[in-house]
Amino acid sequence: MLKDFFGKSKYVTVERKSRSRRDKDRIKSNKEENKREMPDDLWTKCKRCKEIIFNKKLSEHLKVCPSCGHHFRLTATERISLLVDDQWFEEYDEELEADNPLDFPKYDSKINKYQKKTGLKDAVVTGIAKISGHKVSLAALDSRFLMGSMNSVVGEKLTLAIERAIEKQLPLIIVAGGGGGARMYEGMFSLMQMAKTSAALKRLDKAGGLFISILTDPTYGGISASFASLGDINIAEPGAKIGFAGPRVIKQTINRDLPEGFQTAEFLLEHGMIDKVVKRSDLKNVLAKILSIHDLRGEDNGE
Repeated sequence: MLKDFFGKSKYVTVERKSRSRRDKDRIKSNKEENKREMPDDLWTKCKRCKEIIFNKKLSEHLKVCPSCGHHFRLTATERISLLVDDQWFEEYDEELEADNPLDFPKYDSKINKYQKKTGLKDAVVTGIAKISGHKVSLAALDSRFLMGSMNSVVGEKLTLAIERAIEKQLPLIIVAGGGGGARMYEGMFSLMQMAKTSAALKRLDKAGGLFISILTDPTYGGISASFASLGDINIAEPGAKIGFAGPRVIKQTINRDLPEGFQTAEFLLEHGMIDKVVKRSDLKNVLAKILSIHDLRGEDNGE
């Protein structure tokens, strides 16, 4: 009967045998071999367009994605190398490092960890540099060191850099890039650096000095609320996130959708909060033009 034929199962259940220990070891060995052949530091995935970029090509493009123009973050030393003439940079105050004034648990070990990771004493590098022949007082923050957060050392080194600009009558350039705000491990010692650096910049302004602030991704918290926003000229890199509290925190607080592109460099330029958005490849040339104009101003004043 047809029903008898269709009633019979035409499928056979096959038992899947478990892999032997030897097979598992062989598969594991092959995976490790493939991993060695393709090291993790050979390529980088762009966060914006998801393009896979070989690191050599990324370095040739100044760590800017060749497909979508996304500007990757740079270290403080990479920033300085990008801007100065033939590595013409004399570092100052490199011996300063953080103490633990509040005896905050494990803060000492945390500082030691990031010192080993970055090769820096703290989150900022300062010194005297030449940019297209113009001598300047230069500082660059490094977001790898506790997200470039403000503490007593960062505030002190920035203040000293500002005072050098006053003393030597040099333009001041600070490359901001930190999303950590004031460092909680040092409490009020960190918070007071906002006022300290701002007061130093006021003295520079009274002395007729020029301050160019370069805002990079990310510039948040106490950094954006103090020295980073006080430039005579404020320049930002494309797509840089700039603000006080982050978009997620603001949205949770006011319970409203934020405008598209909120807190990006382009959004701030459109709303008059910064003066110019400059591609990384053009930054040194733009600085050179500004510094040349400043030199002409000095000549007109008989300086």
